[in-house]
Amino acid sequence: MNKRWAQGLVIFAWMLVPAGFVRPQIPAHASVIPQGVPSAAAGAAKPEDVGLSSERLGRITRAIQQSVDEGRISGGVALVARHGKIAYFQAVGMADRDARKPMRPDTIFRICSMSKPITSVAVMMLYEEGRFTLDDAVSDYLPEFKQMKVLEPAWPQDKTSPPGKLVDAKRPITIFHLLTHTAGLTYPWNPRVGKAYKDAGVGSGLKQQEGTIGDGVKRLAAIPLLFQPGDYWEYSLSDDVLGRLVEVVSGMPLDQFLEKRIFQPLGMSDTYFFPPAEKVARLARAYAYDEKTGLRPILDNEVLEEGGLPYTADYPYRGPHTYFSGGGGLCSTAEDYYRFCQMMLNNGELNGERIISRKSVELMSMNHVQGKPDGNGYGLGFGVNSEPIQVKDLGSLGAYYWGGFYYTSFDIDPKEDMITIFMGQMNPAGGLNLASRVAVLAYEAIDD
Repeated sequence: MNKRWAQGLVIFAWMLVPAGFVRPQIPAHASVIPQGVPSAAAGAAKPEDVGLSSERLGRITRAIQQSVDEGRISGGVALVARHGKIAYFQAVGMADRDARKPMRPDTIFRICSMSKPITSVAVMMLYEEGRFTLDDAVSDYLPEFKQMKVLEPAWPQDKTSPPGKLVDAKRPITIFHLLTHTAGLTYPWNPRVGKAYKDAGVGSGLKQQEGTIGDGVKRLAAIPLLFQPGDYWEYSLSDDVLGRLVEVVSGMPLDQFLEKRIFQPLGMSDTYFFPPAEKVARLARAYAYDEKTGLRPILDNEVLEEGGLPYTADYPYRGPHTYFSGGGGLCSTAEDYYRFCQMMLNNGELNGERIISRKSVELMSMNHVQGKPDGNGYGLGFGVNSEPIQVKDLGSLGAYYWGGFYYTSFDIDPKEDMITIFMGQMNPAGGLNLASRVAVLAYEAIDD
């Protein structure tokens, strides 16, 4: 289960490289749905009614509390659902430690790369409408991607040479390449083209950005590809390009398309690129951890950098708010993201609202890549367990998952009919394995 966080939550770093409040009293096995949770409670069940152990689920609460007490994280929210019912939903610790603001079930989090599965679903919705095929060249819709150039020798055979000789792309970038991160794009951390990304002002969704995603994608298309499309897997800004594709094909800005076609039908009322002013107070404070100085809040107007990737914490509420990053820009709550996950687990439908078809869910949740550096599988917007060797901790073949830069994660397990979500708010995390432990403890609670 460690790969859940390594691939999603800190995949940015992976590609390169408590004091202040009173401890709450935790029951011996805290597994009830807290009071004050409106809509999720309606879909709640006693753990034993869905084949889970109340006592064992309580270990999740204690694990989070231990990390809070040790000063490794300010707080977190965890949710476990099975057979379509929420069996565990707990907020632990503080959303803002210095302000003594408790973590709440409705706390809003920067979910960063957990935006990618949502954008991928938006693409599949348009695909199902016959707007394009997955093997279409993206340049048919975004002409800036015609006549792409590729570095030679290509990544990863050459990881150290500065950009130099260029050759023509042997094949066009397809929509499928973008969905599987095999297009030849990357992020600004890459040692070969990262400087070109920065010099061009290509955004990553993790800090304030002028202009629109359309502007950013045009700048991105002017930079050489790392490798020939389809030849390799590299975590990248592909989902930002997909977000722009959604805009062009649908004729709607990405934020409006997601709101109208996904968030409203699913009842995701707290999911935004930029939360409205009246909800900003519910946004958790983001923290950074350092082994020498411990946990500290990331301040407004503070720009941090990890492995060449610049980021801020105040981008959801300070800035122009015009750049809708399909790969990293969304904020959400545990309950809202549960609704998205339950839709996927229900083969594309939730509460009578069909978002995508069962066949699209099947396609998205199967492995489509070979030679991924960590040996794990990747579908269309999700990491996937496609081979027994990839299940290195408690889990199931066929499960799929991802995570976000600021320490958020989710697992969808069709075999066990179960969803696990953890939301924290911290980067760097200093090697904390709490998110992985939460997923393991959820599996340990299965009792049928």
